[in-house]
Amino acid sequence: MLKFLLWRVAQFPLIIAVIYLITFALVWVAPGTPFEPNPDRKMDPVALDQLKHEYHAEHWYTFLGYYPLRMLRGDLGPSLSYHGWTVNDVIRYSLPVSITLGLFGMTIALVFGTLIGTLGAVNRGGFFDNASLIAALVGVSLPGFVVAGVLIAVFSDNLHWFPSGGWGGFSNMVLPAIAVGVMPLAYIARLTRASMIDVLGADFVRTARAKGLARTKVIWFHCFRNAFLPVFSFLGPAAAATLTGTFVVEQVFNIPGLGLHFVNSIKNRDQTLILGTVMIYSIFLLTFNLLVDLGYAFIDPRIDVTAKNKCTKEHEDLAKEMKKCERQMELKHLRSGWSAAPPLPLRTGMRVSVPILTLYNNNHP
Repeated sequence: MLKFLLWRVAQFPLIIAVIYLITFALVWVAPGTPFEPNPDRKMDPVALDQLKHEYHAEHWYTFLGYYPLRMLRGDLGPSLSYHGWTVNDVIRYSLPVSITLGLFGMTIALVFGTLIGTLGAVNRGGFFDNASLIAALVGVSLPGFVVAGVLIAVFSDNLHWFPSGGWGGFSNMVLPAIAVGVMPLAYIARLTRASMIDVLGADFVRTARAKGLARTKVIWFHCFRNAFLPVFSFLGPAAAATLTGTFVVEQVFNIPGLGLHFVNSIKNRDQTLILGTVMIYSIFLLTFNLLVDLGYAFIDPRIDVTAKNKCTKEHEDLAKEMKKCERQMELKHLRSGWSAAPPLPLRTGMRVSVPILTLYNNNHP
């Protein structure tokens, strides 16, 4: 396990470097410049060249020769649109907001998604199961800005239960957290239902019921643990996406999270801020995927994450014996003057008489 962990962690720098280069290429070739946010008002060419020289953005090679080296020391550089702010300052103040909102939304999605999926699988074909399937389909299909708009219209404008935006108390988190958690909740409910249906038909479930265990105990203590693996696989990328900021939801509710600043950086062509937020998201994604792989061994001890996909020595020896047997059959055919025939599925050491070979050739011209 330790060797597997060290190998996965050793891959992180290479993956991060590739993501950085691809993101930089896309950002650099995009039209527009952070030094001229308004294309209708042109800057003086001398002042523009001075700004580019100050931020090391005259050419792509000057940019790559300066900022990646600073990133290795933990410095993501200055923001090109928020004057007086560095990318580290923007992330320091906005990332905790996104993490808080993401944890609240993922908690709602995980608790209610697993509960709805399990109850739907137990009552398969019933009213609750059909209603949950329709609700899950709607939740997967609706984009985030539609869910956020409906929540604001119903619970803020009409009922006046929660504020329509901003960040402060617990009431400001409720509607954004629900909007963040709707789509992962729908996916988790569908994954849990499908997995629970497979597990409920397993032999160990019938054995546990035959031993006299209560139905509730069998479902939640025996079936749910085995059915949770597909949901656990989904939690890695889902958690990384929600904890680093949901761009649309934070924009609609005007929450000062990392997603809001990422959208603004794209509008303003803030190249350093775009690269910084993409690096944070990539680190979160790689970390959570690694934690998911390590967590498999704790949820189901039968899974060996360090196993390699290769043939064992026994399989290789068996393949060699089969090839040797086929060559022997071909030599016998040539010596006897018989026509070539498909090789017999022989086992090692099996003796076959001439009449049997003659009969085999007659049936396989």
